[in-house]
Amino acid sequence: MNIVISGASGLVGTALQERLRAEGHSVTSLVRKAPSNDNESQWDPVAGTIDTDVIAQSEAVINLSGAGIGDRRWSQPYRKTLLDSRTLTTSLLASTLASLANDGTQRTLLNSSAIGIYGARGDEEITESSEHGDGFLADICLEWEAATTPAQEAGVRVVHLRTGIVMSKRGGVLKKLLPLFKLGLGGRLGSGRQWQSWISIDDEVGAIVHLLSTSTQGAVNLTAPNPVTNKEFTAALGKAVRRPTIFSVPGFAPKLLVGSQFAEELLLTGQRVLPTKLQESGYEFTHQTLEEALAAVL
Repeated sequence: MNIVISGASGLVGTALQERLRAEGHSVTSLVRKAPSNDNESQWDPVAGTIDTDVIAQSEAVINLSGAGIGDRRWSQPYRKTLLDSRTLTTSLLASTLASLANDGTQRTLLNSSAIGIYGARGDEEITESSEHGDGFLADICLEWEAATTPAQEAGVRVVHLRTGIVMSKRGGVLKKLLPLFKLGLGGRLGSGRQWQSWISIDDEVGAIVHLLSTSTQGAVNLTAPNPVTNKEFTAALGKAVRRPTIFSVPGFAPKLLVGSQFAEELLLTGQRVLPTKLQESGYEFTHQTLEEALAAVL
């Protein structure tokens, strides 16, 4: 299969490229700088420029672009960066795919999204049929997914990859937490009752590859079938690195450090998300429990 990937240099994109090429697929990465080899193609989502021929030669486009949600405080300029880095890239890909709708090739767009779309939901079990929530992250995800509309209306199969916390020591949340936990400084955040819906990097990549060859459309939760509370997550990670987790970080501390809304939406509240559609489509998880995932990752 000829596949185009944006955001290919990120945590998921890097692992995904390796997997796809190992399976014999042809992969072209969209890059903002001048291409360094024949496997790259330059584009500029802000200027709205892209090599349409590269998309025309593809059977699937996987859009993983987006500035890091947890990389810095949510200042007003960075809020705009978070939104634009998702909607501009998605809009350009969706409109380009729509322009090719009558060339006789049935294409697929797998487009990143996030479980943040559900907002803070307490202990409620959330599936793809659940309503979207409130908050900054939910609003971003709604606009992000809406940007695929031109492709959907043109008959492209579109899948919204609503991803949870990706477990990998190469990046993301786990990479940031490991140094603290290895020093014995890990602890629960706030009450510790907030749910954390996670997925191992192997299953994140495996699920995306799986969805390339299914007929599944619309929202798909990319989370493991067994979400945990922050208290359980803390205990499991402490056990995995063989260090105590006796500390408790009061809720006001992260609010002072990274800002109130950032702390509330990313750290102190959560979602109990289940991968209903993914499992119904026939995907079998490599790591069903957090303990399995941590053992594999670490």
